[in-house]
Amino acid sequence: MNLNHWISHWAETAPNKPAIIFGDQQYSYSSLASAIAKLAAVFKHEFGITEEDRIAYLGNNSPRVIEALFTCARTGAILVPLNWRLAVPELVKVLADAGAGLLIVGEDQAGAAAAIIEQLDNCRPVVAYQNFHSRNSHSESWPDLQTLQDQGEIVCADGKDRPDKPVLILYTSGTTGWSKGVVLTQSTLLHSAQNSVAMHDLTADDRILAVLPMFHAGGLNIQTLPALYVGAAVILHPGFEPGAVLASIASDSPSLTALVPAQIKPLVAHSDWPETDMSHLRCMTTGSTFVPDSCIEPWIERGVAPLKVYGATETCAVAIHQTCANAEAIAGSVGLAAKHCQIRIVDNEGHDVMAGENGQILIKGPNVFKEYWHNSVATENALRGGWFHSGDIGYRRPDGVYVISDRKADLIISGGENIYPAELEAILDGHPEIAEAAVVGEPDERWGEVPVAVVVMKKNSQMNSDGVRALFKNRLARFKHPQRVMLVDELPRNAMGKIEKFELRKQIAEDQELGQDD
Repeated sequence: MNLNHWISHWAETAPNKPAIIFGDQQYSYSSLASAIAKLAAVFKHEFGITEEDRIAYLGNNSPRVIEALFTCARTGAILVPLNWRLAVPELVKVLADAGAGLLIVGEDQAGAAAAIIEQLDNCRPVVAYQNFHSRNSHSESWPDLQTLQDQGEIVCADGKDRPDKPVLILYTSGTTGWSKGVVLTQSTLLHSAQNSVAMHDLTADDRILAVLPMFHAGGLNIQTLPALYVGAAVILHPGFEPGAVLASIASDSPSLTALVPAQIKPLVAHSDWPETDMSHLRCMTTGSTFVPDSCIEPWIERGVAPLKVYGATETCAVAIHQTCANAEAIAGSVGLAAKHCQIRIVDNEGHDVMAGENGQILIKGPNVFKEYWHNSVATENALRGGWFHSGDIGYRRPDGVYVISDRKADLIISGGENIYPAELEAILDGHPEIAEAAVVGEPDERWGEVPVAVVVMKKNSQMNSDGVRALFKNRLARFKHPQRVMLVDELPRNAMGKIEKFELRKQIAEDQELGQDD
């Protein structure tokens, strides 16, 4: 049940088989198991890591994310991968909430890490290079695991496997815009891996091209960890770059990959797309947002099966999915319930609805998260009656497949990233020259959706749309900034005084002259 046993099993049965391919570096299962064992000793004896200590990682995709996760599984600690796209104040907030005592820093995040450590007294940085300096702390370099002498066998802190032991916290935003830490256990990740194995017919002979960020449930749980569970090889990229992805498809012969629509569009538009050899690629998995036909058809034309998947961080990314065997027959849906999932569609009173009728999607299974970190109120609300209340809207067809009709009313998904309007509105509402404001999503050809701020200025205000945009600088990640600012005289409200955002979206779609972006 312990994740660490996945690697040690393959290290014993197929020691020389590639586990991770990262540029010109290749880790066999044997060398990966050795690195994990040595890093566990470092965590324990040099860094003083104990059971349930939180270890954060800030950086691009790297084998060290995977090493750190399996080392946490071995020692009883908990990994907290950080979204490097967040602004420094957001990262500080996440680290403080998690109570992380150790921050592993990738070289690409030197500046952000230095600013973070200045604001956190109890977070110790460990870096992968020498040129990192922080005025108030002494950083340490990543240990040379090739030459480090073993300091004794380190297993789970209590000496036995514990399937309910937390091993991973992934931070996501709730409908209020406040970040919540989704706690995933050993058992959660195991059953998630088994869901993916069934979805992809995944075997040890597969080669996974992994370009989604490892701070996302999709990057870790759709294919990467499942591949290591079955003894497959992971071709890991630091991030997404269309030319590099196409070159890897041609030269590294992956059989599976997962991409979000915002990645598919530039990939298909790349000049190398028509000539790239895709004969080894069995299927391409996509989800995270609504997937337009324009993201599906190019793969079908190239003989690659596009598979849709539906899930959330709280379900370890996979809850409903298509397979290579049924994707063509059930086009237009997101598929059937995953192997370990039960699905209900309910009305506002929590009663099951008839087939074909829209309702909220509820999910139950051992792949569902344990709790929100130190947030019992949110946990109880999300897991009412033992079912995860997704907030997403869909229906079940008579043939048993599921269709997603809508998602959380206010959520904006831009390039696969969740943007919650309340987070932006809090900044707007706090400005003395703004009377009121609302943020909604607008369709965008490249990103799927982008945020639009609809603002009512106070009388005699001199602020223009550029001034509104400037309010977000260095406060929120760049991808969250409004792409347009609409200045209007008033916002539509219902009889109870609540802003009718559906009316704003409708007006923006029907009339681009709703306001003036000056």
